[in-house]
Amino acid sequence: MSQSKILNINPNTLSKREKIGQFFFPAAFINDSDSEIKQLEKLIKNHTIGGLTFFHSRASAATNYESKKKVIRNENSQQRLKELIDHYQSIASTPLLMSIDAEWGLAMRVENTPQYPYAITLGALPDEQAALIFDVGKHIGEDLKSMGIHLNLAPVADINMNPNNPVIGYRSFGEDKLQITQRAISFYKGLTTTGVLGCFKHFPGHGDTEVDSHLGLPIIHKSKMELYDQELYPFIKAIQQGIGNIMIGHLAVPALSNGKSISATLSKDMIKGILRKEFGFEGVVISDALNMHSVSKLYPEKGVLEWKAFDAGNDILCFAEHVKEGILAIEKNASDQQIEESFERVWKMKQKAFSTQNLSTSKGASLHPSVLNQQLAEQSITTFKGAIKTLETFKKEGFEAISIGRPACVFLDEISNEIDFRKHTYSEEMAHKFDVDNILVALFPPSVKPANNFGIPQKTIQFLSVLSTTKKVVIYLFGNPYALRVLNTDAIRDIVIAYQDFESFQQTAAKHFLGKLKALGKIPVQL
Repeated sequence: MSQSKILNINPNTLSKREKIGQFFFPAAFINDSDSEIKQLEKLIKNHTIGGLTFFHSRASAATNYESKKKVIRNENSQQRLKELIDHYQSIASTPLLMSIDAEWGLAMRVENTPQYPYAITLGALPDEQAALIFDVGKHIGEDLKSMGIHLNLAPVADINMNPNNPVIGYRSFGEDKLQITQRAISFYKGLTTTGVLGCFKHFPGHGDTEVDSHLGLPIIHKSKMELYDQELYPFIKAIQQGIGNIMIGHLAVPALSNGKSISATLSKDMIKGILRKEFGFEGVVISDALNMHSVSKLYPEKGVLEWKAFDAGNDILCFAEHVKEGILAIEKNASDQQIEESFERVWKMKQKAFSTQNLSTSKGASLHPSVLNQQLAEQSITTFKGAIKTLETFKKEGFEAISIGRPACVFLDEISNEIDFRKHTYSEEMAHKFDVDNILVALFPPSVKPANNFGIPQKTIQFLSVLSTTKKVVIYLFGNPYALRVLNTDAIRDIVIAYQDFESFQQTAAKHFLGKLKALGKIPVQL
């Protein structure tokens, strides 16, 4: 079915129940079984749903962390995604608006697709290079459009003020509200030039939390004045710039909800009061995934959560698990005006998405993803501690090198093309004995998330602590800069942050070590 068909559908021909169906965006899993695909087909055929939100697999869904199911890698996920999108569109009576989380590209959900740096890396770019973020948004938009996806649930506009934040962290551009606002808007504009829609998230600001909202309800205890000055600032500015879509986060902010510890997704005070009336937002309000335990466990009766979220002011119910019951609950409880207002917003959004699907993106003139990533690597690399002079002395005196967390290390291989030195790969069994005083460390933390010290084993932390107090140590970090908080950085002589483990970032770090490149980046968070 042609997606442009929506432009020829008279919305007045839809029944009330069909219009309510347009609010529902259940999850679609790329690696589902045939029987699970058939279940989704029934939802599409029987309930006139508005769209789908794609995820890799049920095992990878964030709320399934505790199930410890193994995520099976599928080298053909990209082709499978395209086939499923075409298939689901072909059976829908009204075209489906396809959405996905692609904060750093399709690679966030799909194997073997272009991956761009995390937001925290983009936050390290010098201000004069911030235009590169527009290019990242544009590249991601082109990648999504080629798959038939209309809506990217990005960018993250949260101000990451809490280093222990388990769910935002590296997904945020940093902790400076002005920088975050400017960079999130640049990303959004780059995305929308391709005809793909974007979405600012997670209103009213998920940055200063220590609870993962996939698993529990975070609460922010701040005054209204503090919130308006910080958390809400990027959203206020984005609305003034005409942003089209905002996602509501699952977090409680009593100062914004008349003292109630209620999730923002279920708060009329926050959505209808502050976002709509006070800030004048006229676009589409999208709920964060309704399967997340911070809200999903509140209402055991099927359909009640969906109704409560709609009644609070959400136009799109993302990852709704009880579509049939939710539609009936909204039909029973909502006023005609409520339904019509939300339907008009969602329908207008879909018309915009489908009318711009053929928008020219001048793809031929775009940089190849690897070229763009090379530029981002060269502009973001950051000296956290040390100086060029000490590095020069370090090289002249001679050194040995060790790779931690990665047996194959492009960074050290590149350096070895020009300098002779002994290379080691770290193991817990190895001794602390080295033949020289100078030790170069390439550190690859196993995880970008702070849980369990970013996946760095305690023995490794102890090894680095002993090493840095007995030797002159230079560390190049290929990961989340917050990982430095688990190390004894006072004893480490030089620290350079490369942020990503991509080959291009490792090559750039090698150029820096060899004195061929200056570190121009600035760390976007305080450690």
